[in-house]
Amino acid sequence: MTYLNLERMDEIEPQAFQSQEPFPWVNPAGLLTEGGYQQLLETLPEVGLFQNSFGTARAFGQDCHDRFNLEYRPGLEVSEPWLDFIEELTGQRYRHFLKRLFGRGSFRLRFHWHYAPSGCSVSPHCDSRQKVGSHIFYFNSSRDWDPAWGGATVVLDDGGRHNARSSPAFEDFDSTVSATFLDNRSFIFRRTAHSWHGVPELHCPADAMRKIFIVVVDGWRLHEQIRSRRQRPNVARF
Repeated sequence: MTYLNLERMDEIEPQAFQSQEPFPWVNPAGLLTEGGYQQLLETLPEVGLFQNSFGTARAFGQDCHDRFNLEYRPGLEVSEPWLDFIEELTGQRYRHFLKRLFGRGSFRLRFHWHYAPSGCSVSPHCDSRQKVGSHIFYFNSSRDWDPAWGGATVVLDDGGRHNARSSPAFEDFDSTVSATFLDNRSFIFRRTAHSWHGVPELHCPADAMRKIFIVVVDGWRLHEQIRSRRQRPNVARF
């Protein structure tokens, strides 16, 4: 089974991505093969593996990003399709794709899953400045999710006004664009000082959750700091 759709990846033009406003972003369809997407959708990790991340204070007065969180690590007991997919993501072909898109080759990758039930939201933020960017794969389909429940990543244009170390509300932005997120969509963006984005509050049934898998593209120095701190048990981790 092949998971990444290499032809669709090659169709994304770096220049168009970099020149997108208000920051570099793209919301492509079909970056996973149809068979690969279905395999991953059907074998998502069970929520029992996840840690609760609710009520965690954020910097600069921003509202909490409530969710269940699962960080990938070698040896994590997830399904074979997910292990194979992550192996593809750590391969040279995907790294070349990111290098071409972001215009840099010095980075390290981290992976995590986020599941969010009703009432959760992702307040407007720009991400840490140590990040190069992120690639979000959405894992809700039109069979299990109604767009009226919310769930879209929203691109926010602040007109260059807001400092990244602040906490504006969704209504404080000049314009918004909601990403398409059902049925094999993904969202890739580069972090800038004004790469504001978020997810408004979810209003889904109790048995439904927004489900995403994120490839985090870290700058090399941040990765080395994280690895060093994880090797020192008395130092707080990022």
